Amino acid sequence: MPLRSSSPLLSSVKGPVLFPEDDGFADEASVFNMAVTHRPHVIIGATGVADVQAAVNFAAERDLPVAVLNTGHGPSVSVPGDAVMITTRRMTEVSIDGEARTARVGAGVRWGQVVREAAKAGLAPLAGSSPQVGVVGYTLGGGVSVALGRAFGYAADHVLAIDVVTADGLLRHVTPDSDPELFFALRGGRGNFGVVTAMEFSLFPVTELYAGALQFPGESASAVLGAYQRFTATAPDEVTSSIVFLRAPDLPFVPEFMRGKLTVTIRISYVGPARDGEALVAPLRAAAPVLVDTVTTMPVEDIATITNDPAEPGAAVEHFTVLDTLPPAAVEAILEVAGPDSGTRITMVNLTHLGGAFAKAPERANAVGRRDAAFAAFTLTAVAPGDADGHENVGLELIDRLSASGGGRKHPVYLSPADASVESVRLAYDEPTYERLRAAKTTYDPRNVFRHNHNIPPLEV
Repeated sequence: MPLRSSSPLLSSVKGPVLFPEDDGFADEASVFNMAVTHRPHVIIGATGVADVQAAVNFAAERDLPVAVLNTGHGPSVSVPGDAVMITTRRMTEVSIDGEARTARVGAGVRWGQVVREAAKAGLAPLAGSSPQVGVVGYTLGGGVSVALGRAFGYAADHVLAIDVVTADGLLRHVTPDSDPELFFALRGGRGNFGVVTAMEFSLFPVTELYAGALQFPGESASAVLGAYQRFTATAPDEVTSSIVFLRAPDLPFVPEFMRGKLTVTIRISYVGPARDGEALVAPLRAAAPVLVDTVTTMPVEDIATITNDPAEPGAAVEHFTVLDTLPPAAVEAILEVAGPDSGTRITMVNLTHLGGAFAKAPERANAVGRRDAAFAAFTLTAVAPGDADGHENVGLELIDRLSASGGGRKHPVYLSPADASVESVRLAYDEPTYERLRAAKTTYDPRNVFRHNHNIPPLEV
């Protein structure tokens, strides 16, 4: 099959159409985690719905699979040379309805843009930890907000409508009434059911938080983790938090007190009065000497400062799991594998407190399950770009031990490139939900056109 095609479908595309030999191809295929490389047959940089439909129809004409890249920030699965890749990062329209407390966003919108626009109306979205995280990809997986998650639940729980181009090239405006099974599947089923072009969701009347981070020296890891364990056992739903073990590199751009050392950071966000937040956080502040304390009253538009995620792309190997509890065995595993005396190659261990509104069934059922999980854990190991070889299993020594506290289950929010097998994806859903997802896949993508992802295969029909 020649790379260049005379198909009128591609000639109608308003955005760039890039083949591997074209200038700009590598940049268009780039992602935030440079350990993943995409090498599709062709990339269509969609500027709107018509471009998406043209790309899907072109793939159907050639009997090729379709892969979707929204913003490229989240975990993605490498796309090989048999696929048509659609990038949606140019679709950046945002509309806020302050009276209805809703937002409508295009497929390429990032959370930073929504946070800023919503704040002008005195509202807040269930945003990701970084302003660079794409809204659509994040929400299709479930969406865990570092600022408001335990107070309001998963981002997917508050989706009102989704515009999606399915494998037949049709644009569907999907709501609970129009397509109930597709509406169920899209929210938590990730990118298995089509190319989302726009999404509508609820916003919340939050303008201010008591939030920030407490950073401790690595030698205090045991005391800090113990204090965090006690803190999460009684924390109200209005508190969303996580604890991070970080081994920063010994490089000039790293603050001197962190260079080449382990630090332990507790990240906190409280939806409520500062005086109550101070009382809640007091035992954590007293757990050990505090290196940095940024916990204070902040406007909701500053939520990215809670985590201060890196702004520049890098390469990393990630592994995830969920825990039903945080028993002594899990605490012991974290300290043994990632504590100050471990000598581990793991760069970061993150433990996020779930529960609260995450545990509650939404008004409109969706595919985000594992609502009884108490914590989510992940490891990240920084590697040189394109050099993950030899590091693929770093972190599994901890994840495997922690998985015992969650029965070996996974979670649709927390799936890495290493979890791209059908068997691993299946572990993210209970059996009835998984079979319901497969039925929806059979209806809307029976040939599994959208398969270069965390794939849910259709039923054999």
